Amino acid sequence: MPSEMTAHVIEEYGDPDAFTETERPVPEPGPGEIRVEVVASSVNPVDYKIRAGHIPDFAPEFPATLGCDVAGVVDAVGEGVDRFEPGDEVYGMPGGAGRQGALADYAVGHAGTFADAPESIPLADAAALPVVALTAWEMLTDKADVGIDDDVLVYGASGGVGHVGVQVARWLGANVVATGSTAAKRDLALDLGADAAVDYTETTTAEYVEQYTGGAGFDTVFDPVGDGHLATAFEAVRPFGSVVTTESSAAEELSLAPMHQNSLELGVVLVILPVLLGEGQERVGDELDEIASLVDDGAITPHIDERFAFDEVAAAHELAESGEFVGKILLENE
Repeated sequence: MPSEMTAHVIEEYGDPDAFTETERPVPEPGPGEIRVEVVASSVNPVDYKIRAGHIPDFAPEFPATLGCDVAGVVDAVGEGVDRFEPGDEVYGMPGGAGRQGALADYAVGHAGTFADAPESIPLADAAALPVVALTAWEMLTDKADVGIDDDVLVYGASGGVGHVGVQVARWLGANVVATGSTAAKRDLALDLGADAAVDYTETTTAEYVEQYTGGAGFDTVFDPVGDGHLATAFEAVRPFGSVVTTESSAAEELSLAPMHQNSLELGVVLVILPVLLGEGQERVGDELDEIASLVDDGAITPHIDERFAFDEVAAAHELAESGEFVGKILLENE
């Protein structure tokens, strides 16, 4: 077992070129933790927001190893861990926010933040799932109660969270209407199971609410995008319906009067909270178990747009911030 490992870290906040390759001691798993030999990670908005200094409260200690998502092979287990053993293929969300992440040869995290990886897809591809799949799952099954024949509107349906949200909503039996600004994005949403796709740049909210719900409004509006979509969501949802979101910045200047007027429910998901708090981390692994089952049943498939090596992390972050991709951007430890 080597004593040193290669890691890609940031010494301070900055642009994508802030990453440097360095050698760090291989971490030892503590009680209740496992160590994983990293096969892959992926890029999420939380990763580049931490790197840029936009959410300093979420940053690991400098020099910071980012990467919230991980897939790999268990290398060692700490005291009290009986769920996993060396050689197990796992995926999880053990760090990258609050504690050191996955952009290294080895990553250590609480055993509760891992689950057995899906068997039906390559292990590396499983790293595209944890943050986005956990977020979509909690938005639709925890913050909302989507069921058979519910009308669900999915914003950003070709994005990381959105493209999984389409698939989960479909699996729950909903009628799914997706939004996308380009034909390619709308086509992906349809390929993933959406019943219809709307060009929101050319169609007003009132028009697509009328077309797909007869003017009644959607039972649930799924918003992983923000940037003004939350206000539109209040227009698109039916009375007594639910709006679920991952965004808080838009809410700071948004009137919540429509919620009162239409007796709405608003659910906000911060999926990394158990890792940040160091509490209730088993919730992560339990949900990842369910998600792996859905992947193996064919209900969820991660769409990977581009693949980069760890030493190309700067280019991966540049692409992620540009928004010129669909699905997920994978980082593989070559």
